[in-house]
Amino acid sequence: MSDVRVTIQRDSERDERVVTTGTTAADLFQGERSVVAARVAGELKDLAYEVADGDAVEPVEISSEDGLNILRHSTAHVMAQAVQELFPEAKLGIGPPIKDGFYYDFDVETPFHPDDLKRIEKKMQEIQKRGQKFARRAVADDAAREELADEPYKLELIGLKGSAADAAEGASAEVGAGELTIYDNLDAKTGELCWKDLCRGPHLPSTRAIPAFKLMRSAAAYWRGSEKNKQLQRIYGTAWPTKDELKAHLEFLAEAEKRDHRKLGAELDLFSVPEDIGSGLAVFHPKGGIIRRVMEDYSRRRHEESGYEFVYTPHATKGKLFEKSGHLDWYADGMYPPMQLDEGVDYYLKPMNCPMHNLIFDARGRSYRELPLRLFEFGTVYRYEKSGVVHGLTRARGFTQDDAHIYCTKEQMADELDATLTFVLDLLRDYGLTDFYLELSTKDPEKFVGSDEAWEEATETLRKVAEKQGLPLVPDPGGAAFYGPKISVQTKDAIGRTWQMSTVQLDFNLPERFDLEYTAADGSKQRPVMIHRALFGSIERFFAVLLEHYAGAFPAWLAPVQATGIPIGDAHVPYLQDFAVQAKAKGLRIEVDSSSDRMQKKIRNAQKAKVPFMIIAGDEDVANGAVSFRYRDGTQKNGIPREEAIAEILDVVERRVQV
Repeated sequence: MSDVRVTIQRDSERDERVVTTGTTAADLFQGERSVVAARVAGELKDLAYEVADGDAVEPVEISSEDGLNILRHSTAHVMAQAVQELFPEAKLGIGPPIKDGFYYDFDVETPFHPDDLKRIEKKMQEIQKRGQKFARRAVADDAAREELADEPYKLELIGLKGSAADAAEGASAEVGAGELTIYDNLDAKTGELCWKDLCRGPHLPSTRAIPAFKLMRSAAAYWRGSEKNKQLQRIYGTAWPTKDELKAHLEFLAEAEKRDHRKLGAELDLFSVPEDIGSGLAVFHPKGGIIRRVMEDYSRRRHEESGYEFVYTPHATKGKLFEKSGHLDWYADGMYPPMQLDEGVDYYLKPMNCPMHNLIFDARGRSYRELPLRLFEFGTVYRYEKSGVVHGLTRARGFTQDDAHIYCTKEQMADELDATLTFVLDLLRDYGLTDFYLELSTKDPEKFVGSDEAWEEATETLRKVAEKQGLPLVPDPGGAAFYGPKISVQTKDAIGRTWQMSTVQLDFNLPERFDLEYTAADGSKQRPVMIHRALFGSIERFFAVLLEHYAGAFPAWLAPVQATGIPIGDAHVPYLQDFAVQAKAKGLRIEVDSSSDRMQKKIRNAQKAKVPFMIIAGDEDVANGAVSFRYRDGTQKNGIPREEAIAEILDVVERRVQV
């Protein structure tokens, strides 16, 4: 044996050691049960990795992002082993870690039933308790093909090794771009092979190192994400470093399910997506229509106060417009197929509004005195989303953007961006969202137009504007649209989920493509800078986010019914109807429940409808010209004079606060 010099790296601390040949990463971190892997020269390694002279070895904790991925990928392997023990005919697809969990795809004759998932989970628990060892070994391509001859999907992945296609739908987790490796699950006592899978790893040392997991659901999924391929069965699961964390996650999911906007939309009679119209195309019912109108009206007022001018554009256009803008080059797959309204001329449903706004700018000569020119539209657009990704109002095929395009001089650019981002954040706060961070999306080197210099200037300008807000700024390398960098406003909702909201994009390129000009003070023709800005993103998606954020209990200013009158007896109905007339004259939305239901049933109905105020009246209230308030939390305030009651509701509405 010879000496090997290694450095253990923990953040900024370095611990240099001399160990013997054959020392593993597990030996370096002996007794540290939270360490599940090692990072050496930037690469993740199993704890069984034998350190080499000069290695700098960093421990990977199970609670870190990499550690969680290793835990979840290892659990996916255990699930696949369990499936094949219970369903020997099942063929393996892929099984990568994903956010908060993992999945594995299987080719089986019959779709999995919920009872099957219970059996699979029980078998996984057995495998976990066996403490099978995850053992890595490198194999040549031909040897891998021979070992996995009965696994057609693995054979396909071997053929994809190193190609651009291997990244599709998690395939790179299986083969990567270097040597092929297989992970064997070995019996803890005998060392005999129990199961194996093509995988680049790394994995936990053994199945016993999996602390807590649960299978969630099964669904159909096309092989490698393509509708041209066979449909497989995908099982989703989740895994966590402790049972307490698993329990907290499951409680979070239960709360999120209660808040699902599709569920609440049906329960509260707000919207639906009729099959007769088509997937991703929603209709708003009267109560949902009220919320949407109030959202839009308040937004219109704020935009008018900030100097925006309203425009309207058609839903369809000749395809040449999108050739000119470049959208057909980049986004044709996401657009609805063309229609031939005129012989030999393709028309498209518009997927975005910006090219039409450019035509409005270019409809006549523009002077520097008109700039900045802020054009705003509630413009309905159409995008051909695949059926598998359509999701209620958050991922739709037809939706309305609160779209603005600002044309300004280069000298005005920084101030206009600063004012725009401040306006966006202030308006989002008015709707009750307060927890933000910003994301700066920069150029995709494979997908952009314009010069590198223009992109650098635009990106640096956006960076400075974002930093002025004093919010966390997270980089998003390569995430920009083809025409310019952008700032995305990310917000957390009431249960901590992150949603992308508004985007502000700086664009030097479309003004060039449309040859937009304005006359400068010296009489010369200059090119304007263009700022793209969608505040809600889309009204439908923003509606869904607010619906889930508030769990359907909208603040009174947005609630479709702000107060419900509940008579103690039939004799008190006329009194409350008169009160409702008085309240409606002040602009309030109030209903009186004059049904034959008993009072307690009426209160329950109002609670289920999540009405902010219940106005109760009995003999004493009628005699004193008063009403009683019952709030959402069940508290009650009695004997309030009618004028004061209306004033209190109006105050809550005008201040846009929650009660």
